[in-house]
Amino acid sequence: YFFRDPERRPPDLPGAVVAPADGKIIDLSLVEAGPVHDSAARKVSIFMSPFNVHVNRIPVEGVVKALRYSPGKFAAAFQSKASLDNERQYVDFAGPYGRVGCVQIAGWLARRIVCHLRVGQAVHPGERYGMIRFGSRLDLYLPPECDIRVKLNDRVRAGETIVGVLHETK
Repeated sequence: YFFRDPERRPPDLPGAVVAPADGKIIDLSLVEAGPVHDSAARKVSIFMSPFNVHVNRIPVEGVVKALRYSPGKFAAAFQSKASLDNERQYVDFAGPYGRVGCVQIAGWLARRIVCHLRVGQAVHPGERYGMIRFGSRLDLYLPPECDIRVKLNDRVRAGETIVGVLHETK
């Protein structure tokens, strides 16, 4: 049950940012700087309970620009401090719609992050890229001009739910 991996079909919408994880939206905020942005970014946090599918999926079309693993604590993933203090894996995607960051975050129950990506790899929305075993949290960092399509407490499905829409960068 914990390692189920259902097929998902991403929406066919140019610039769509699909949810990288199943779960509940627990934070929508504008941050001064995200892990892949030198300036302001929109942060969308998804809490994955032990009952959600744990497979993580690519949110946007592009190329993997950078990967960075940070060891850390294992606080409860629904707490905001988990984004900064917990063990995490950063992924920086770059594509025709700008840069998008995903951060897989381990929690007190989920102490195993898996990421199968490599720098330079071409990726497509909805593709599997890893998992956080037994649920936890995934933070998504988007350009500030992204048109956000979810609200707090919404339930999202990885690879299917449109979180936001980006517009081509010039």
